Amino acid sequence: MEENDDLNEEINENLSEESNTNNIDTSEALTRVSGMYKDWFLDYASYVILERAVPAIEDGFKPVQRRIMHSLKELDDGRYNKVANVVGHTMQYHPHGDASIADAMVQIGQKDLLIDTQGNWGNILTGDRAAASRYIEARLSKFALEVIFSPKITEWQASYDGRKKEPVNLPVKFPLLLAQGAEGIAVGLSTKVLSHNFVELIDASIKHLKGQRFKIYPDFQTAGIIDITNYNDGLRGGKIRVRAKISQLDKNTLVINEIPYGTNTGSLIDSILKANDKGKIKIKKIEDNTAADVEILIHLPSGISPDKTIDALYAFTACESSISPLGCIIEDNKPLFIGVTEMLRRSTDSTVDLLKQELEIQLAELEEQWHFASLERIFIENRIYRDIEEEETWEGVIAAIDKGLAPFTKHLKRPVTEEDITRLTEIRIKRISKFDLDKAQQYLESLQDRIAEVKNHLANLIEFAIDYFKNLKETYGKDRSRLTEIRVFDDIEATKVAIRNTKLYVNREEGFVGTSLKKDEYITDCSDIDDIIAITSDGQMMVSKVDSKIFIGKGIIHVAVFKKKDKRTTYNLVYKDGKGGPTYIKRFNVTSITRDRVYDLTTGKAGSQVLYFSANPNGEAEVVTVLLRQVGSIKKLKWDIDFSDVLIKGRASKGNIVTKYSVKRIELKEKGVSTLKPRKIWFDDVVRRLNVDARGELLGEFKGDDLLLVINQKGVAKTFLPVLTSHFDDDMIVLEKWIPEKPISAIYWEGEKERFYVKRFLIENENKEELFISEHPKSYLELVSTDWRPMVEIEFPKPRGKEAKENEHVDIENFIAIKGIKALGNQFITEKVKNINSMEPLPFEPVVPDKAEDIEVIDEEAIESDGKTEGNDGDDKSLPDEPKTLFD
Repeated sequence: MEENDDLNEEINENLSEESNTNNIDTSEALTRVSGMYKDWFLDYASYVILERAVPAIEDGFKPVQRRIMHSLKELDDGRYNKVANVVGHTMQYHPHGDASIADAMVQIGQKDLLIDTQGNWGNILTGDRAAASRYIEARLSKFALEVIFSPKITEWQASYDGRKKEPVNLPVKFPLLLAQGAEGIAVGLSTKVLSHNFVELIDASIKHLKGQRFKIYPDFQTAGIIDITNYNDGLRGGKIRVRAKISQLDKNTLVINEIPYGTNTGSLIDSILKANDKGKIKIKKIEDNTAADVEILIHLPSGISPDKTIDALYAFTACESSISPLGCIIEDNKPLFIGVTEMLRRSTDSTVDLLKQELEIQLAELEEQWHFASLERIFIENRIYRDIEEEETWEGVIAAIDKGLAPFTKHLKRPVTEEDITRLTEIRIKRISKFDLDKAQQYLESLQDRIAEVKNHLANLIEFAIDYFKNLKETYGKDRSRLTEIRVFDDIEATKVAIRNTKLYVNREEGFVGTSLKKDEYITDCSDIDDIIAITSDGQMMVSKVDSKIFIGKGIIHVAVFKKKDKRTTYNLVYKDGKGGPTYIKRFNVTSITRDRVYDLTTGKAGSQVLYFSANPNGEAEVVTVLLRQVGSIKKLKWDIDFSDVLIKGRASKGNIVTKYSVKRIELKEKGVSTLKPRKIWFDDVVRRLNVDARGELLGEFKGDDLLLVINQKGVAKTFLPVLTSHFDDDMIVLEKWIPEKPISAIYWEGEKERFYVKRFLIENENKEELFISEHPKSYLELVSTDWRPMVEIEFPKPRGKEAKENEHVDIENFIAIKGIKALGNQFITEKVKNINSMEPLPFEPVVPDKAEDIEVIDEEAIESDGKTEGNDGDDKSLPDEPKTLFD
């Protein structure tokens, strides 16, 4: 092992600083590591860092990888070698066991870049191991032979036993470290450089050489989806999120076709089964059909939402994980922390320097060839070889040739040396006798052209390097497009997607709520990570995490699963303010609370009592009847109150006075409709999810029964409720609010009849996927429109020797009437068509009748909080309202 004084000194200083800060007062004597033990530890630490765990910036290899590549080059004869043979050869350079060398070689081979493999090298998708090294074979790939080796510019050093020479670093002319990635744990530090895309690295290198800015992001062989929002250039503190690609095969089946980096199908399936066992998700069975490509089928029980299950898979299984990169490399025998952008810059600059060295060597060799070829021509053409016939000594021969050459060597670029003359004397008589002056001249001219070309490359080194990278991309980058899709992920709240795996019970009289009270009243299904909200008859409210048994307070009148930031669930309350006090009415939301804190929904006076309470998920406002007790001369003992006349205010607001007299009871007279405005829903194309936060494209305002219309490229239409957890496939071409009276127009190629057909139809079945083109395998959707009166343009191809037919404009509404969704439609055109394009639709003003239930509503975005501020701690900053008599 080669000692490194600088690194040892660095580690020594760190140990000294740590010792100084650890002055612990203890009765036991502390024995500090010093002397031989300390030196040995420093040597071991520097050895692990430099010789085992961390790659070098110069070539991107760890020592074992570098020695494997060197051994493969030494054994290279174009044919495959047994891996066991390569491992044995590598042991001449690597002072460790054969198992570590074989494992490192398999890892290089599985990356499918430097080693051409044959046999069972394992499977990164399933996690299957490679066969034994005696059964598999390998040779260097053409790419490796081109970019890794150049013996003339390689620096060599003695192997560990001094018997062989091995490269200090290989002259790699490519950002190999970033292409392959690297991971290792050393003593006191680690490294995790993620792999990047081959083509993107070349493009980034070219941009760097041109002085342009560039960005590079990870790309993995397992494909999947990646969120690089917090990548931080691969530096310490950065993070990426990776996901499996999950899609819906049918209403009860999900399919995983791509898995996240760092997993395999076995570990992924295990994590799904564990989540199922814990009740986080609910599945029927899993099938693993993975072969060359990943295919994991997840069968769901009937009634389970596929969209919600997809989110739950991301939230509770290895289908989503976080990876923290750490860019640590070795430079000048010291660890260095840099980002991937700087790594690429240094690698590209190093490539330019290596190309320059190769060109300089090539130029020197060409000039040397030109020099000797010129001497050879002079020597033979001027018959100087005859001058040595009379010479009897070697010195005389050298002097005679030197004298004979002198008149003809003025045009040479360097003086003639004794070595040059010696080489001339070694020319055979046969070569002299067959010497062709014209061929010699042509050879000299070709050398001059090549010398000029190399000098031009050196003079324009950056352009030469750019062409070098472009050639690599053209030669080796055809099948290396990006596999991992870059996408911004939506944040999934675990409480919203967890399967309700337990039951919630309540003992109203004693005031207990929990999952273990199985003899008491059942309330609802819930998950073990939910929060629950409970309200008692004296107006006390508390939110707590689901547990086996929780004490809330005696006289519980309401228990439910609590949703954070829920602005639509509205609570309607009528309460008596203390003993003998007036009765108040209020409406409020509960959006933010402190868990396990008791909140008073009344004014807090002793003896306060809830007379009527309801929790309405969509802001419904019912009508109730108030009945008073017969006391004194009260004339009006009964009247109705409509909650829609009461504004929604803050949780701590006092409310409005109903009456100052004693209330006998309050009865529900009529269920109400929502007093909230229809929800505005947007579609964010970046995360491909619905939202109510004004991100992306506004789809419209949705009431409770309004549906979304989705049409995909396969010719499938579906309407469904706009649930925010819905997933949308990449082949979606229409997403809008569904108007049942609005027809859909489609032009498609009918595979069996081999002609274009057109049809207009209405969606007949809500919440059901329906195919509206023929099922023939060659059928495909050409154009679809949801305009009321669509227009299309037909472009015709130009026949040879003839003028092209003028484009036709077709009014689809006049062309075909509305038919059933399963109808074949009408034949659209029999001639050959170049393109069918959508045009501006004809004007149309649909008459949408007003619905009887439409009422003036309150905007949920502008709900009044009665001048009070609700923070995360639930504190209300202002005093209760003064009473207002509305119903007296």
